[in-house]
Amino acid sequence: MNLQIITKNVEASKAIQEQAKKKIGKLSRYLPAIGEGKVEISEEKTKLPEQRFTVQVTLDSKGTLIRAQEKAANIRTAIDKVMDALTSRIERYKGKLYDKGRGISLARQGATEEAEEVEAPERVVKTKHFLVKPMLQDEAINQMELLGHDFFLFINAETSNINLLYRRKDGNYGLIEPELE
Repeated sequence: MNLQIITKNVEASKAIQEQAKKKIGKLSRYLPAIGEGKVEISEEKTKLPEQRFTVQVTLDSKGTLIRAQEKAANIRTAIDKVMDALTSRIERYKGKLYDKGRGISLARQGATEEAEEVEAPERVVKTKHFLVKPMLQDEAINQMELLGHDFFLFINAETSNINLLYRRKDGNYGLIEPELE
């Protein structure tokens, strides 16, 4: 697994980097298809010491992104907590790929033809149609706040592309701009 470690507002010692590589490297045992990973370690000046260090890990398993973020008083504890979160997410992901009738794990087989035969337990149960009109980012933020939603789909008036605006956990906003291949 190719693992990239990025630090922000903190110096991560070689021992901490090795611990992160060792622990996150063990995840390939559960999901061998993990090709790349990114670990972001940051320190924030907060009043609560148990939320001082943030470790965010993003794994790429053949195009499927698995992400977890945890906060703790020190970096080692945050790494341990993010490992627990990633392990449970990988188990949940593998459970969705498990054919219970046959007792075969599709995650190990590569989910090729048999994935089409297995019906997904989750379906789209409701479809909404709404008018998408061109607007600026500030207008989209205001509209999203007025609706009380955590995300808002709109056509960006500056680029004429469809954009997705969403509220982040830190209270700021994120913008997704699709790119075509």
